Amino acid sequence: MAAASAPASASTSVSASVPAAEAAAAGSARAVIPDRGEFIDVLCALRRGHVLVHAGQHAGGWVVDGGTVYSSYEPLLRYELVREFDNPAGFEHVQYFRLTEQGRDFAERAVAAWRRRPLLERLMVRLVG
Repeated sequence: MAAASAPASASTSVSASVPAAEAAAAGSARAVIPDRGEFIDVLCALRRGHVLVHAGQHAGGWVVDGGTVYSSYEPLLRYELVREFDNPAGFEHVQYFRLTEQGRDFAERAVAAWRRRPLLERLMVRLVG
């Protein structure tokens, strides 16, 4: 698992500015947040109390609020923003995840920063990731 200080750097790359996240991505072959629009959508759903569900290692295996999560689960797990919980009413061999306290704080800041961005910038991020 990632170090306890990792989410602070993650919040910088997501909530600080789009160019900062792009600069971080340019320094490595793999972006910290591959699809920022999806990432914000997942954070919003998790903040509302929805659950991230992992049903298998196949396309569409990660789901939140009825929608497939293609890439955002990796940074959520890496930075310990979500944690698996036991769901006795759930299905066997399916994992269920909720925001951690640290994840909830991060989600509040990231979503607030996202909403302060101009509409055209948010649309562009959705188009290019």
